[in-house]
Amino acid sequence: MGATADKVKGATNEGIGKAKQGIGEAVGSDKLQGEGAVQEIKGKGQKAVGDAKEATKDAVNKAAAAANKNL
Repeated sequence: MGATADKVKGATNEGIGKAKQGIGEAVGSDKLQGEGAVQEIKGKGQKAVGDAKEATKDAVNKAAAAANKNL
């Protein structure tokens, strides 16, 4: 999966997790609140993976550009 896809999936999971937590709190469901918290954390992790992939890609591209200048 690409960096953008990871970020989108992460943001989606984070949003759904927050919604589940809110609904769980409103209806008094500890289970739903817990599921929401887990899904929100999963989303944050996916976004972090997307950010790391993007940073790696940018670093590789800069290194390649610098190497090409020296040729």
